[in-house]
Amino acid sequence: MAAKILIRRKVSKEKSGEILSLIMKLRSLAMEQSGYISGETLRSAVNPDEYLVISSWNSIDEWRQWKSNPQREELQQKIDAILGEKTAYEEFYYPERSPASLHRFKGWEGG
Repeated sequence: MAAKILIRRKVSKEKSGEILSLIMKLRSLAMEQSGYISGETLRSAVNPDEYLVISSWNSIDEWRQWKSNPQREELQQKIDAILGEKTAYEEFYYPERSPASLHRFKGWEGG
């Protein structure tokens, strides 16, 4: 089941260049991982210190495998050390759709 991962960080103007460089390294490594689809980095229009990375994966499990990858953990620890706080993650997936059903429609005969 496809998943979207929201990664939130507060990055001061002075640290943004260094952090964005590390985020690009993370994305470059993620592109080599099984299940990775895409990623994008957004900056808040209201609060310019807030960054949001949206990462798309084939499944939550494949994301979690990548999240626990030692290379990723090393880069993430550098990011958190520079920021002085832990990065916030939210995991979302697309709900399964129930098959369309016509049994409630008048005149439906199953064919």
